[in-house]
Amino acid sequence: MLSRSSSSSSSSWASLRSIQLIAISVFLYCSATDRFAQAQELKAQNKMTSRDNNYRVEQLPGPRTKLGEGPVWDIDTQSLYYVDISTPAVHRYDYAENRTYSAMLAGANSISFIVLVAGQPEHFVVGENNRVALIRWDGRSENAQHVRVLADLGNSQSHVRFNDGKVDPSGRLYAGTMQLETLGDLFAQKEGQFFRYSNGTMVVQKKNVSISNGLTWDEPGNPSRLYYIDSGALDVKAFDVDANGDLKNETVFYDLRVNGAHPGYVPDGMTSDADGNLYIATWGGSKVMKVDKRTQQLLQEIKIPAEQVTSVAFGGPQLDELFVTTSSNGDKPAPAGELFKVTGLGVRGKPMYKMVL
Repeated sequence: MLSRSSSSSSSSWASLRSIQLIAISVFLYCSATDRFAQAQELKAQNKMTSRDNNYRVEQLPGPRTKLGEGPVWDIDTQSLYYVDISTPAVHRYDYAENRTYSAMLAGANSISFIVLVAGQPEHFVVGENNRVALIRWDGRSENAQHVRVLADLGNSQSHVRFNDGKVDPSGRLYAGTMQLETLGDLFAQKEGQFFRYSNGTMVVQKKNVSISNGLTWDEPGNPSRLYYIDSGALDVKAFDVDANGDLKNETVFYDLRVNGAHPGYVPDGMTSDADGNLYIATWGGSKVMKVDKRTQQLLQEIKIPAEQVTSVAFGGPQLDELFVTTSSNGDKPAPAGELFKVTGLGVRGKPMYKMVL
């Protein structure tokens, strides 16, 4: 039989031992929980990475372009219109037929952009050489017809041609120019300008532009905010748009430089999705860059099997397919110059606007 003091000592030792066992159990439980949480987080991250890159790039039937550009999705005809600047030609990819139709325009040395016209089916406004013209095309014939010239930059601007152009949510056309490729270094000369069309005249919005290129608007969030690319600047600028349509408050929205250095490619055409995120085509980069509107950070790189990626536009019946134009300039091998469609991005675009004449 144990003495009273021995019983008390044994009881204290048992209590201490129990406390130690409980503490060890709690520690092991917390460690296991933490490891499980970390594993779940890593699994979620891996899943997100997989989902972000789970897209498909498909080459569409049509002519190889020398300098494909300016894709515009037409909801009414379920067609993608785009141009080959250098041939020059206008193209229509018929979604239902999975076929592309092409037409020439007499007298044009270049056709740089094509936009839809409100209330005038089979009519389009194009950048033709250094002027803006209204044309008519049924979308199937091999030739398009001039209707009238809307604006002409004249002889003083014979050394430039129009490049990218688009219509804003109010139906106004914005388009820019660049020096002719045959006249020397496009980036050094900065002979281009950026314009807004108004009643037969081109109102200057920005001067000293190397290659006036991609543009898109922050709508429906803020249709009075324009994003704009001058390829030589290696960035995306943001502007506020006043009631007249003029630009003000220029800022740098996204800089493509890597640690302050040239990335090895330049920004080209651009569009945005329904959330306002930007999609930037890269000439020389073989990719489309998705940039977050809010954080101004790179979200995703969409790889394209052509080095010179020129422009992008959302389309398809649900506006959830990204069409991508490319160039075969410099005798790049196929599939350079082809039209591509990217699916599985998990986002939707916005309807493209028609010009009000």
